[in-house]
Amino acid sequence: MAAPQTAPRRAIPRSSARLDRDRQAAPQVFERLRGMIISLELPPGSPLSRAELAAQFGVSSTPIRDALMRLDEEGLVEVFPQYATVVSRVDVRLAQQAHFLRQAVELEIVRQLASKPDTALVAALNKTIARQQQFAKAGDFQRFMLADNEFHAQLYAAADKQDIWALVVSRSGHIDRLRRLHLPSPGKAQDILRHHRLIAKAIEAGAPDEAQKHLRTHLSGTLSELAQIRARYPEYLSD
Repeated sequence: MAAPQTAPRRAIPRSSARLDRDRQAAPQVFERLRGMIISLELPPGSPLSRAELAAQFGVSSTPIRDALMRLDEEGLVEVFPQYATVVSRVDVRLAQQAHFLRQAVELEIVRQLASKPDTALVAALNKTIARQQQFAKAGDFQRFMLADNEFHAQLYAAADKQDIWALVVSRSGHIDRLRRLHLPSPGKAQDILRHHRLIAKAIEAGAPDEAQKHLRTHLSGTLSELAQIRARYPEYLSD
């Protein structure tokens, strides 16, 4: 395997929160690094030094190794033995597969939920949408994306499909990075909010076909703009 073209050497961004000493270190390091990769705080090509990470998180090399192995399994880093570990480029093929999986599952979930409307669920969805609106106004894209995921997680939970949500999340690293690249585009955040409102409204109205229609449009937004994203960030994407 050829050595990668890495980004210029720079310090790894420091995570502000300390590790919880009551939890195992490796899962926490994995969660922190994955979040930094998805948010593009660690963009494609960023080198990851095990020694620097161990010092930053205040742990031994073993939790760092285990966290990087999990990131490698998700395709979010590339490990080059005896050379380096770097954040991978966004794999468009894997992003498309993740989109296919997520759409197939969520179309069935919203149909199920709209067939038996739950006022408590709709209220919870609207509360999340209101928080998203606040983050959009503040230009806080990281929290906006977290709230976006919360909206969808609520759908899975309401359908008693939490384990499937965990599976979907583990396969969504590449599509989520594409979404993060696309999010600052003019009008994109408001489009997401509009789609969320329409999905919640269709569930409330007991309209399964409408819920599916709005979900399909919502999930297809980023991939429909793939050429634009590729032209803007050619160094971040691979086929």
